[in-house]
Amino acid sequence: MRKVTLGTSGPEVSALGLGCMGMSEFYGAADRDESLATLERAGELGITFFDTADTYGIGANESLVGDFLGRVQRDEVVISTKFGPVRDPETRGLKGLRGDAEYVAQACDASLRRLGTDYIDLYYLHVPDPKVPIEETVGAMAELVKAGKVRHLGLSNLDAAKIRAAHAVHPITAVQNEWSLFTREDEQSAVPVCAELGIGYVPNCPLGRGLLTGAYSATSEFGEGDVRTRVSRFAAENVDHNLTLIKTVTAIADAHNATTAQVALAWLMRQSEVHGVTVVPIPGTANVKWLAENAGAVDVNLTDEDLATLEPLAAQVAGTNRH
Repeated sequence: MRKVTLGTSGPEVSALGLGCMGMSEFYGAADRDESLATLERAGELGITFFDTADTYGIGANESLVGDFLGRVQRDEVVISTKFGPVRDPETRGLKGLRGDAEYVAQACDASLRRLGTDYIDLYYLHVPDPKVPIEETVGAMAELVKAGKVRHLGLSNLDAAKIRAAHAVHPITAVQNEWSLFTREDEQSAVPVCAELGIGYVPNCPLGRGLLTGAYSATSEFGEGDVRTRVSRFAAENVDHNLTLIKTVTAIADAHNATTAQVALAWLMRQSEVHGVTVVPIPGTANVKWLAENAGAVDVNLTDEDLATLEPLAAQVAGTNRH
């Protein structure tokens, strides 16, 4: 597994990270034992970058990652987590967003307890609070760095203007927004700003919630609680069309003796060269088999011709990936 430096002065991380969200919520029933096995296998494969958030499973995902942390050398892994959304533990619904200084401090301390560690490598504002200026939120996050509780700051779900404003308060190490072969809006906004400011880019949903794996068909059924039941790209009126686009990815995968998921991830990693920004995808899985497949993407070397063939796909996708 290759290592890269996240941003100009960020931590050294594996070229591919692991998104842990689906181990606790949003993609069907959780299996804690399988999730822990997946986390441990990730370490064996050389993956050192693990992403969670306090809202995933309403703390359960951080606790899971904390259990994993107790089994490894702390300084050999890079843990990122996030704060901002506040959920009702009874209804599990969203109560609101908080980015005020008091809450920033409270959320960080709670995450540290669940993770069972005394510092967070990369701490993201998950979703901005519309009632609080971004400068105030990032200023409070900077205090966590001064206190030694956090080593690097990140932003998620923010536009280019807010990224600039935040970076002016304290250096931002990474931005985590959606980016994939099928979702490329940030290439005209957030990505150039990250390249200019030396901020790393951590694409979430790099496999389009599984659509880019080629593992689903128009007749696939998702279990109760699966977020894809509310995503229009998987809706009956769109999924057949979107699956035809996967055929282009499959043809390139076959030429490289790879899978469509590996091609999609390799394409993202090549964007580091195209856009001049460190790109570290964090595909999520709770399954050892898919983890190993994803890790193999670092060995897929796409040609310029491959990139040209893949270029038009995003503009042809029907529906959005939002829920």
